Amino acid sequence: MRVDVSTALKAALSKLTAEKRRIERQAAAIQAALRAVNGSNGEERASRARGIARTIKRGRRRMSSEQRKAVARRMKAYWAQRRGKAMRGRGKAA
Repeated sequence: MRVDVSTALKAALSKLTAEKRRIERQAAAIQAALRAVNGSNGEERASRARGIARTIKRGRRRMSSEQRKAVARRMKAYWAQRRGKAMRGRGKAA
């Protein structure tokens, strides 16, 4: 049983082309509905929304007491290390 590849590919292509047209029609209908709801093309509204989102300040993150203690330990170690390097760098000239 020999299958004609050319015929099979042409049939598949025609089905896909028909489906593509159907999807494009549906997308156009959805876009029209969005324009009707938004009163414009929707992109202007989205860009305004992005501009508003940039200007809204977010609240400060709250830390638990354990997190504050952990940060304090890290900073104490950091500054102790910095002081140690500074003292070693001075030498005995002082």
